[in-house]
Amino acid sequence: MTNERPYDGLLVVSIEQAVAAPLCSEHFAQGGARVIKIERDTGDFARKYDTAVKGSASYFVWANAGKQSLCLDIKSPEDAEVLLRILAQADVFIQNLAPGAAQRAGFGSDDLRARYPRLITCDISGYGENGDYREMKAYDFLVQCESGLVAVNGAPDAMGRVGVSICDIAASKDAIIGIQQALFRREKNGQGAGVKVSLFDTTADLMTVPLLHADYGEGAPKPAGLKHPSIAPYGGFKTIDGRILAISVQNEREWLRLCETVFEAPEMAIDARFEDAKARVQNRNELDPIIAAFFIKHTAQHLKRRLGAAKIAFGAVNGVQDVLNHPQLRRAGVVLENGENADLIAPPVQYSYDEPADEFARDLARIIHEAA
Repeated sequence: MTNERPYDGLLVVSIEQAVAAPLCSEHFAQGGARVIKIERDTGDFARKYDTAVKGSASYFVWANAGKQSLCLDIKSPEDAEVLLRILAQADVFIQNLAPGAAQRAGFGSDDLRARYPRLITCDISGYGENGDYREMKAYDFLVQCESGLVAVNGAPDAMGRVGVSICDIAASKDAIIGIQQALFRREKNGQGAGVKVSLFDTTADLMTVPLLHADYGEGAPKPAGLKHPSIAPYGGFKTIDGRILAISVQNEREWLRLCETVFEAPEMAIDARFEDAKARVQNRNELDPIIAAFFIKHTAQHLKRRLGAAKIAFGAVNGVQDVLNHPQLRRAGVVLENGENADLIAPPVQYSYDEPADEFARDLARIIHEAA
């Protein structure tokens, strides 16, 4: 039985490429909207990022399931007219072309909303539409660098990028929030609205705490690997069987339980070097070796039992292959363009009206090039 979905009847049109805009429109496809992906004749370049998923690109499979694709040259008068006819029926228009490209082609957001007053437009850019950086190329890694995100990641004396396209992903989520708010507003007043999101603004928002520390505190935190700049003990420790377990002690009750129940060393809880959160951070170089010496004597399974009994927050430092076998990982099947089946990671939000993840299949075979 097919359940009614929240975006049933909604038409979303997206001139999109790469990651941020496709992930945004993918949310609406998952919710039941008809999503028409506008591609140039060479296709979204994310199609060629890799061939990891049985010949298909991993990013493309992830961000484009359940959409329809229409191949248009929006600079061509005939193809532009096709797009305008579609937009006359659309609820949402999304684009992440280079700054000014949509406007020059006759598809500027303000102009479209003047023509179609109920239309909600969403422009996703790298650095926004104003300022010295508006023309800068804004690939995810470059925005991580410009925003200072790499300066707080990695290991000491070795900055590092976040290992996924976090700026693209976060910008897509912000765009979804903006569009949803505009849709809710339209239900009240019948009017469309413009939504603008930039990767830099989104990432600056993610960087709020380090920026506030730099602006008002004693300076931004430095890259600390698995450690935390203001909490101890906090980090990963190796076990006798070669695994790494991470622990995080966030208050004095937990610290006392760790010492008494796990370490069986109640005197450690009142040691002047470690007696409160500030002291533990200041004396981390003495504390961490003590914990490491204890962990290396025990197996991961033994430590998990003891940490669990003491209600200490812990987690395994897993490799990617470990996560594929994780008991909490949910999967969702898709049919690829080439007819092959693949299991993606299930959408993170679950609804009471939704089909169970193991019965949910997204037909990626609908991602095809259709001539105008």
